[in-house]
Amino acid sequence: MNSEIIKELEQEQLKKEVPQFNVGDTVKVHGLIKEGEKERIQVFEGTVTKIVGGGFKTMFTVRKNSNGVGVDKTWPLHSPSVVKVDLVRRGKVRRAKLNYLKGRVGKNAKVKEVLR
Repeated sequence: MNSEIIKELEQEQLKKEVPQFNVGDTVKVHGLIKEGEKERIQVFEGTVTKIVGGGFKTMFTVRKNSNGVGVDKTWPLHSPSVVKVDLVRRGKVRRAKLNYLKGRVGKNAKVKEVLR
């Protein structure tokens, strides 16, 4: 009984249009940042290193190198704080989680691009 109610509430919270991207793709995530009373949208561009969960609980992690320092950010896919996810380029990888990128810098931290 309780699980049915929870599932109904989760279905209401799901986004209608979910972007299609995979691990290894380069994406731009438009995130909503709240600073006191003000809200603004900040863009975070990087490589998707992992996607975990399913349905309402789907989370994805994006990694970028900023001034020689690696930065990882994790977002819930269906969160209202994620305004939009744009696909920049598709990557060709053979792993589900790209943890090996954490030890790499510069050109070694790149993922091959799928040409279509």
